[in-house]
Amino acid sequence: MDFTPDDAVALYDEMYRWDGVNVPSDRFFDRLVHDADAVLDVGCGTGMMLHQARDAGHTGRLVGLDPDLPSLRRARRRTDIEWVEGVASDASRWREEFALATMAGNAFQCLVTDEDLKVSLAAIHGALRVGGGFAFETRNPAARAWESWIPSTVHEITGGGWDLRQWHEVLSVEDDRVTFTETTARPDGTVLDVGRATLRFLGEAQLDALLTAAGFTVDLRHGDWSGGPVTDTSRSIITVATKR
Repeated sequence: MDFTPDDAVALYDEMYRWDGVNVPSDRFFDRLVHDADAVLDVGCGTGMMLHQARDAGHTGRLVGLDPDLPSLRRARRRTDIEWVEGVASDASRWREEFALATMAGNAFQCLVTDEDLKVSLAAIHGALRVGGGFAFETRNPAARAWESWIPSTVHEITGGGWDLRQWHEVLSVEDDRVTFTETTARPDGTVLDVGRATLRFLGEAQLDALLTAAGFTVDLRHGDWSGGPVTDTSRSIITVATKR
């Protein structure tokens, strides 16, 4: 069988179903979205978070922004949400229109270059009203998550009509940037797809310097979804910053 980009995003939805009841990270974002009358989800992917918000009764403005057309095709199955093709810096099209901007699922790490970070944060800041919040999480570089991304760790994907295997392999670690592949294959090992990506791992001090320069104040910082502090073993750096 062919494995198309549309298959890839459908598989992603199967593997990472949004669940604000049982998944602490999803619950964290759901609460913030519920309390905001206008939300911009930057890197919305297939739109799962905003779909769930609307299903849960959110009556305000919901906008998803993402550069990946197969993801947006899947997101657009729901037509009572605004879906916009574009990267994070394209948030500059809006001026002080949102109470909350989000980057869930470690999407912030896709901002790889210094220029990406600078212009994207400026755009998100501009799209928020004064006092608006920007919520996101990143993987904590101190925990060195990429060391567990090895080909021998194979994820079995079954259910929803899928019977596949998936694994990761790190190609390079250069300063705070990690480049890796994600391979999807049949049970017999026949490779269907190999994706390649680079993520940037920024520590607290780097994040705070970038946010301050963009005009944000950090109001919340956790190292886990239970509200614990960031430590060397924390998997995440969870941040909510406010537009000054």
